[in-house]
Amino acid sequence: MHTLVMTGATSGIGRVAAVELLRRDPRMHLVVLARGRSGEDLRGPRVTLVDADLASVAGVGSAVDTIRTLLADGVVPPLTGFAGNAGVSLGDALHTTEDGYETTFAVNVLANHLLIAGLVPVLTAPARLLVTVSDTHFGDFKHTGGTMPAPRWSAPATLARPGGFADPGSVTAGRTAYTTSKLAAIHLVHEWARRLPPGVTITSYNPGLVPRTGLSRDAGPVGRLAMRWLTVPLALTPFADTPAGAGRKLADAVLGGVDAPSGSYVDRTRVTRSSDESYDPGRERELWQHLETIRTAANA
Repeated sequence: MHTLVMTGATSGIGRVAAVELLRRDPRMHLVVLARGRSGEDLRGPRVTLVDADLASVAGVGSAVDTIRTLLADGVVPPLTGFAGNAGVSLGDALHTTEDGYETTFAVNVLANHLLIAGLVPVLTAPARLLVTVSDTHFGDFKHTGGTMPAPRWSAPATLARPGGFADPGSVTAGRTAYTTSKLAAIHLVHEWARRLPPGVTITSYNPGLVPRTGLSRDAGPVGRLAMRWLTVPLALTPFADTPAGAGRKLADAVLGGVDAPSGSYVDRTRVTRSSDESYDPGRERELWQHLETIRTAANA
């Protein structure tokens, strides 16, 4: 038996993937991080729920401590994987966490770093880590159909604070925060790939456009309408997928069904290059160091 820790498993493609993972791998125990009672319908002999507020540094830290205690006490089997599938897309760039960080950055980037940093010391190799990203980080018409703005990179300290984009109260700023956070997540995967111990790999995973998921629930009425209805016909094209199809592909990637070297970008079912902009060792190191500064301060 072995354990996988997963975020974003209570709805959308993550919910599909969680069910598929348990079905396909009878030796897997799933630790689901979720707020409150949102994951109760997944509870079972091979599922442990851990309360976690991914928008809170202390909340993530508490979840990591709980997982480490479960492992140390033998309540769950050895840890061999992490799937960071949770994400938010908001209607502006002003939403602020209790720690003072912009919420999109906090959930899509910082929480993944804190979880990985906290879990790596208790992993049992061979182990696989995965972070769900998005092809919107390309920022071009081919990948977004003109529905999302291109990412706008700044110093990590700027990206982490509310109001870090032009016209921060606008929907465009919220969407820019999202595409930039997904670019940052790929940078983070690249940097972690350089730092992980032998036998531990990490990949970024792009599910493509998946209409009618819960991702846009906080994106305002226009954003929710677009994701729920206006993009549904795209699910019939190669550019998008259904929640069921995307969830099964996510499960494939988590289980290693795609032969993906550490640090690589998995686009649904194949390894390919992420955007040219996403390969920048200087940015990646700077981002990692900024996130480590936050983590160190929280643990002081």
